[in-house]
Parts: sequence; structure tokens; C-alpha cells
Amino acid sequence: MRSMKLQTNPEDDPKPGYDTLPTPCTLFPALSSLLSSPCSMLPAPCSMHLNNKTFMTFLDYIIMILFALVIIIAGVSFVRSGRNMKSFFAGGGAVPWGISGLSLFMSFFSAGTFVVWGSIAYELGWVAVTIQWTMCVGGFVVGFLLAPRWKQTGILTVAEFLTRRFNLSTQKFYTYLFLFVSLFTSGNFLYPVAKIVSVSTGFSLTWIIIILGASIILYTTAGGLWAVLITDVLQFVVLLSSVLIVIPLAFEYGGGFHHIFQKAPEQFYNLFSEEYSPWFMLAFFIYNIIFIGGNWAYVQRFTSIRDPKSARKTGFLFGTLYIFSPVIWMIPPMIYGIVKPNLTGLETEGAYMLICKQVLPAGILGLMLASMVFATASSVNTTLNMSAAVITNDLYKTRKPDSSERETMNFARIATVIFGMGAVTVALMVPAMGGIVETVLSIAAITGVPMLAPPIWALFSKRLTGKIIIWITILSLCINLIFKFVTPFMLDFTLTRGEEMAVGILVPIGLLTLFEIYSALKRQISTQYLFYEQQFLKVPVEEHDEGVKIADQNIFAIRILGVAVSIIGMMMVVLGLITEQGKGLVISFGGIILMVGFLLIVYSLRRKNF
Repeated sequence: MRSMKLQTNPEDDPKPGYDTLPTPCTLFPALSSLLSSPCSMLPAPCSMHLNNKTFMTFLDYIIMILFALVIIIAGVSFVRSGRNMKSFFAGGGAVPWGISGLSLFMSFFSAGTFVVWGSIAYELGWVAVTIQWTMCVGGFVVGFLLAPRWKQTGILTVAEFLTRRFNLSTQKFYTYLFLFVSLFTSGNFLYPVAKIVSVSTGFSLTWIIIILGASIILYTTAGGLWAVLITDVLQFVVLLSSVLIVIPLAFEYGGGFHHIFQKAPEQFYNLFSEEYSPWFMLAFFIYNIIFIGGNWAYVQRFTSIRDPKSARKTGFLFGTLYIFSPVIWMIPPMIYGIVKPNLTGLETEGAYMLICKQVLPAGILGLMLASMVFATASSVNTTLNMSAAVITNDLYKTRKPDSSERETMNFARIATVIFGMGAVTVALMVPAMGGIVETVLSIAAITGVPMLAPPIWALFSKRLTGKIIIWITILSLCINLIFKFVTPFMLDFTLTRGEEMAVGILVPIGLLTLFEIYSALKRQISTQYLFYEQQFLKVPVEEHDEGVKIADQNIFAIRILGVAVSIIGMMMVVLGLITEQGKGLVISFGGIILMVGFLLIVYSLRRKNF
């Protein structure tokens, strides 16, 4: 760990007016426990401040606004796609696996990628890449084992699977637990995103939360899952392009590859460290399998595509992207850690944005920040869409099974708006709630494996019953809560981060294993499973006319994506023409994006004519 004092020599900063840069968790360390992300298992203090109100130019503001408009208009374009529950919450059940895989990747993304992992990359180097490679392996395991299984169930939500596999009371227990956690998850994601914009621009945090929340609610309510999927892909294109522009400029800033490699501290390229040991990586790998394969919002990406083979490809695409993306993401903060190894403590969390503001030209910095903000907001719209699906499909429909399609869709949109407003309210309450929020978020993070593991286990087990999995979840939660909140105060005994992770994983998995062994010895098979096998263990076949509508919807989605990508490409080309720094890089990437958008438009037109 470095202990040198941060230097603020103005000669070191080519853009006057910057002192320190914001991180998404200025008020409370919630980002370190992004309860819907694996960052929740890592230590991550947060707090950096700006001495000036803003570090952005007028051009950066213009680019941010234009990018936001492209995202919102693209999402709202799908207002007619929500004909019924399946089209609104599952994209018609035949989303192209490539789009679904990219959306899964972006939904998994958060500001923690650049803040938490960036801080580790700055201090420890390649260890940050190794940590994220556990997500890569987890994605391949999920793609091979879990994704096809979820698609074979023929369900719209995990809650629906719980109803079919067990009973309504089991579904309600997990549904209410999921909705409680999801409400705070969404607010937890929305607050740090708004905080980035507020500290970067100097605008009111309250109004930014309201405006950003309203924008997400608008296009998610209008377009449903398709709006979420297409905006996720747009964010992927822009974010990847921005980072690829940063990398060569960062190498140039650091004096070239050879100089940077020679100047790196000893052990900077080691795969592990004392804190992030192989045992930590193993536990984190298991956690990622459960999280990627069991999170209700991520399961939606496996159930909304055409068939089990496509579901497998979705998981494999996620895993493939996580082979390369950690390297691409982490190179800039690693270079900054070698060139300027003087950040200490919480300052290291700003390493990524510090090197971005050093090397990126005006406009591209705004595009980078906007893509980070909306990419993190992807976690909000994903959770929002899935929560509304659960409320509509698994609560409303069970109370009003005879409601018409129109009534159901109206309720679905109302549920999206109400849940979104709840998330905005949670985000607005964060400053006033203070430590209470930390406690609630910690509880939500603790529910991860106990809530997600039993439904995954039920995909394979013939012996589990509804009562058993409820008691396993309750017992696991109680043990986690005791170690988290009771033993530190009453017994002066606190688990380390690795031990806390191990307990959180091993307790529910151990209890499930013990019950499975006990039932196997007794040769018991659950009557609930026998009923499920007889009634539901079939994949429903799409009718031809509905299949035609789905194909038309897919073509329309690709065309909208092509138009939006082309607009972003043109924006980058124009930026390249007016900027002095990195002109060739910006124009080149803008041209590539423009070409990709054009090809998508041509492809959609040919498919339509065909």
C-alpha cells in the first residue's frame, strides 16, 4: 500500500480546475456493497471531493445531454412492443442471444467496475483483473449448466418457477423478500449514479435523482424489456469505445509500454495478493455462479430467448466478454498507479477518472462519464423491469386471473412507475437516513446466496420441498445476521471479508447438501416435484402467427439499434474533427461505430424485405 502524500502541482495537470474527482459513493460506503453485484463482497470505502464545482467543459455537457436523449428516444421507440405480458417482460420469448448476452453483461456492470476494481488495479495491479476473471469462469459455468435449465422451465419469472415447482406460499415468501431487496437495490444504484453527475456538474443532487429516475422510468415503462435490452447494447458500444480511446492515450501519458513495464512496482503483475488469495478467488467464483445464475433479473436474460441452446450462448457470450473486458477496463488505472503512485486511502477510488481527465479530449470525457452513468443505471432499469414483472405476473395475476390482456398491461406499466418512484424515494432518503441505510443495505447484501441458491438447487433436485427451502433461507439469513451484527458487539468477534463470504456461501449450500443426502438415504422424492414434472416440465411451443410478430419485433429492434448506433458514431466523428487531442483515435472509432450502425440498418431492411 502506498503512503505518499497526494501532490497537487498544477504543472502535473494539463486541465486546470481539477483537484480531486468524485466517486459514486461520497456519502456512504454503499458502493462497496453493491448488493446486486459481486462488489458487495469486497472492501471499498468511498469518499472523494471536488474543490471546484465542476471538472467538465461546455462541450462535455452538450455531449452528455445528446447521449441521454439518444438513450431515452431509443427506449421510448418500443412503446408499441408491449402487446402482452410475454412481449413486455420477455421480449416475446425470442430475443436474439447476442443482444441478450450484451444486456446481461451491461446489467452486471456498475460504477464499481471503475471505482472499486479501479482502486484495486491502482494499488495492486493485475489482481483486479484476476478478481474479474472469476466472473468470466462463472459465466461459462452458468451458460453450460444453469441457463439451459432456466429456459427449459418455460417460465417468465423465477417466482413463477417457485409457484410451479413448490406452491404459492413458497413463491410469496421469496417474492416479498426479492421485492424488498430490489427496492433498496434500485435506490442504492440510483443514488451513487446521481452523485457522480451532481459532483461532476455542480447541479442539485435532488433534482438529478428525480430527473435521472424519471428518465429510466419513462423508457422502461414505455418499452418494457426491449427498451432495457437496446439501451444496454448502446451503452456497451459507447463505453467500450471510450475505454479503447483511453488506453493508447494512457500509454502515451505514461511514457510508452516499455517505460511503464519497467517502472511497475514489484509484484504488480501477480495474479494474487495477501488479501485476495486463491481461496478468496475460489469463494468469489462460487458466489458469481450463484449470482449470475440465480439473480432474478439475470435469469430473465436466459428465459427471454428462443431455446435452451440460445440461453447457453447468452451465458457463453457473457463469459467471453469477461475474458477481455477486465484487461481493457483495468489498464488505465494500472498505468496511473505506476506513473503517479501518490494517491492514498480513499483517493485511490478516483484513479480511473483522474487518468481520464488527464488524457481524454473535451467532449469524449463527457461521453465517457455519460456512458458510465447510464451503464450503471442499466442495473436500475433491469431490476425495475423484473420487479414489475414479478408484481404483475406473480401477485396481480394470482389475485385477478381473469383480468383481460389490456387490464394486465395497464397494471404492468403502473407497477413499473410505482416501483420506480419507490426507488427514487429511497435514493432521495439516503442523505437523511445515513447509517440506517448502511444497515439496510448490509442486510440486503447478506440475503444474496440464501435467497438465490435454493431456487437454483431446485432446478436439479427432486427432493426439495417448499417448507425446507424457506427454513434453509431463514436459518442462513439468521446465521449471517448474527455474524454481521451480533458477534462484533457482544463477543468482540468479527469475521474477515473472506470469512464472511465463506460463511455466506457455505451455510446455505451446506444445509441444502445435508438435506439432499438425508432424503437420498431415505429414498424420498418430493410430491411437489412429481406434480411439477407431470404438469409443467415442458417448453411451450410458440404459435406461428405469434412467431411472425416476434420476428417483426426483432427486426424493428435491430433497426432502432442501428439508427442509434449511427447517431453516436456521427457524434464521435464530429468530436474528432473539432478536438486537438487524440483526433485520429476519436475519428477512427467514430467511423467504426457509424459503419456498424449502417450495417445493422441494412441488415434489418433486408430481413424485413425477405
